Amino acid sequence: MIWIGFNAFILVLLALDLGVFNRRPHQITVREALIASSCYISLAFAFNGGIYWFMGMEKGLEFTTGYLIEWSLSVDNIFVMAMIFGHFAVPPQYQHRVLFWGILGALVMRAALIFAGTALIHQFHWTIYLFGAFLLFTGFKMLFSSDEEKNLEDNRILRFVRARVRMTDNYEGTAFFVRRNGLLLATPMLLVLVMIEATDLMFALDSVPAIFAVTDDPFIVYTSNVFAILGLRSLYFALAGIIHRFSYLKYGLSLVLVFIGTKMILIDIWKVPTALALGVTATLIGGSVVLSLIKTRNEPVPAELANVENQVGEYQDRAEAARQS
Repeated sequence: MIWIGFNAFILVLLALDLGVFNRRPHQITVREALIASSCYISLAFAFNGGIYWFMGMEKGLEFTTGYLIEWSLSVDNIFVMAMIFGHFAVPPQYQHRVLFWGILGALVMRAALIFAGTALIHQFHWTIYLFGAFLLFTGFKMLFSSDEEKNLEDNRILRFVRARVRMTDNYEGTAFFVRRNGLLLATPMLLVLVMIEATDLMFALDSVPAIFAVTDDPFIVYTSNVFAILGLRSLYFALAGIIHRFSYLKYGLSLVLVFIGTKMILIDIWKVPTALALGVTATLIGGSVVLSLIKTRNEPVPAELANVENQVGEYQDRAEAARQS
């Protein structure tokens, strides 16, 4: 009944979001985004309070730590979202709709990965060492990776879709498909959705194993993931204009992954207390954010973030070149 009630509550939230508050496409203002983010974060902590009350201190700490990890990793996801929206020159008023469907798909993918991971760990305990090793590898790779922006036109998924799906040249409102002369054509919005879903899948491969270092309770893992993902859309609109200022966040997140991977590998030797894990995670994330804001306090907003709506012609040129090749 708890599982049914929680999922019903999430479906009601999603229905209100798309069907009431954002029924008509419009550009989300920073004020709207901050209010929505505050509401989602408040809901998460209210739910966390219920876990403390009904399930005890240890479960409550597990949810808090898991939520902080997932929320922090979702902030890193915003960098990629901003790059995707900028590359495809998605009009600001259409961005919320594509993020809604993208995050709905992300919830389904996360649920599948969580239950598969839970089954693996419960059935084969040694898989936790594989998860730990994977997180160590990912953390060190992120720590020493280049900051150069990748060329999305070289993305294999993008090239695969373009080669096999007939598409329109321009956006058709928020539609993913339109009918022209009896033919069903995809719009560039479908490409954006595909890239958003592929991006979240890649991030899920890091974040889902990470939370198993905190708890193997599927309810805690699932609910903390859901609350972190639900607030991702509003968080994007709240931070997109200043995301360039989080220059050290990548290093904080990479150290969190290294710490969590080490924790998983040492689980049968020393079980790191949940409160200590929460403190280390909060210190690394909070410290990287504070240092980033201090370092970049006088830096201007990059032109590609400030003028996304003026990049439509450039996107169309790239799309035409891609179709010809």
